[in-house]
Amino acid sequence: MLKSRWSQSAMPVALTCVGALGLGATALLWQPRPVAAQANTDLYVKTVQPIFANNCYRCHAGENHRGGLQIDTKARLLKGGKDGAVIVPGHPEQSLLVALIRHEGPADDPMPMPPKSKISDADIAAVTAWIKAGAVMPD
Repeated sequence: MLKSRWSQSAMPVALTCVGALGLGATALLWQPRPVAAQANTDLYVKTVQPIFANNCYRCHAGENHRGGLQIDTKARLLKGGKDGAVIVPGHPEQSLLVALIRHEGPADDPMPMPPKSKISDADIAAVTAWIKAGAVMPD
């Protein structure tokens, strides 16, 4: 009978180390943050940006900036308007934009957005979810 270089007590330790290395390598390859960030960017591009384009860009994009607010780029949206920031990434309950699209604006400026008709509850929910997820959008 041939004697192995590995003793019976060393074999479980070796297998544990190989297993740990395998899991470690897998963990290094699998990084949830970029995937999550991509999913949030996709949420903006596929869902939120069309809502903004259909309901907000007429007054708040390109050359138009009513209230000093432009929402067609990340930098402009985060800058806010004459009253300051309109979104607080991660906190839709603190975001003026959410109150305005719900037509629940502040007492000192109750202008609902859009002013003529309220956007659908599904669109409000999508914008709210996007802000709650961190308001991630392409640069």
